[in-house]
Amino acid sequence: MYNRKNPEAGNNLTMVRAINQALELEMAQDDRVVLFGQDIGKNGGVFRATEGLQEKFGKQRVLDTPLAESGISGMAIGLAYQGFRPVIEIQFLGFIFETMDSINQMARASYRTGGHLAMSVVVRAPFGGGVGTPEFHPDNFEGLLAQFPGLKVVVPSSAIDAKGLLTAAIRDDGPVIFLEHMLLYRSFREKVPEESYSIDLDRAKVLSEGEDLTLVTYGAMVCYAKEAAARAAEEGIQVEVIDLRIVHPIDYETILRSVQKTQHLLVVQEAQGIAGLGNRIVSEMARRAFYDLLRPIGFLSAPNTSFPFKQVEDDWLPGAEDILQAIRETVNG
Repeated sequence: MYNRKNPEAGNNLTMVRAINQALELEMAQDDRVVLFGQDIGKNGGVFRATEGLQEKFGKQRVLDTPLAESGISGMAIGLAYQGFRPVIEIQFLGFIFETMDSINQMARASYRTGGHLAMSVVVRAPFGGGVGTPEFHPDNFEGLLAQFPGLKVVVPSSAIDAKGLLTAAIRDDGPVIFLEHMLLYRSFREKVPEESYSIDLDRAKVLSEGEDLTLVTYGAMVCYAKEAAARAAEEGIQVEVIDLRIVHPIDYETILRSVQKTQHLLVVQEAQGIAGLGNRIVSEMARRAFYDLLRPIGFLSAPNTSFPFKQVEDDWLPGAEDILQAIRETVNG
């Protein structure tokens, strides 16, 4: 586990480098771990998340595939049934639909076999706005994937979490969808321990404590939420920011404890209002915390349109100013 007594230990890494390091360490200690996907070998993937791994571990364990997402995901099922732990890369989450039949099979494998056969597959995919990618590349489909019973869906927002959560995902005996926001790949650096460590795949993370409002979010919105919370503190509003990290299953207990303290809740997501996980959280917390809340739950999302072209992307996406205004409205009405 991460050594919190010595947080300065380790390398100053970007999130994409932390992901690369997690893959390298797990491959070194477990020869059942194999990687495959489009251009992940010699080129190291479109974002270089697998850079250098084919050179170190060979083409039998890090292999390039044709542009055929259904073939990639189908091969992962076969290998998992043979005892391997495949980590596949779908080049962008917008192309996940070609794999949906395989993902459905992964999700129900343990149930179908009474727990006798594990489906130890990690599906990695970049997603998210703010970087000006073309149509179909930035789409947010985490809410859709979170509707498959039997899957875990992970969305890290920091380099430290990315390494520990990916390590845990690879070691998990069930299928894990691991979503990597493109905006976060190289937008910051963090001190990340050099050694291998894992982070439990069932706990949200309280990033800052506050008495006036609970703000729940995930992915790139975490960065904007922290900025908005700092600005709200200057206005006398103390915000408790919770990073979900695992968007399925959701850690409702951590959210509930916070709401019982603050009595106000704001849920923020990058995805459109009809997508993402926000509506699910609002519904569940309205049921669980109805008598704890002083005001209606706030909800901030992107508009219910297709992801726009890059010329208007910044106006379409929620930002720190939007979150700050939502904080004021949720607390003050």
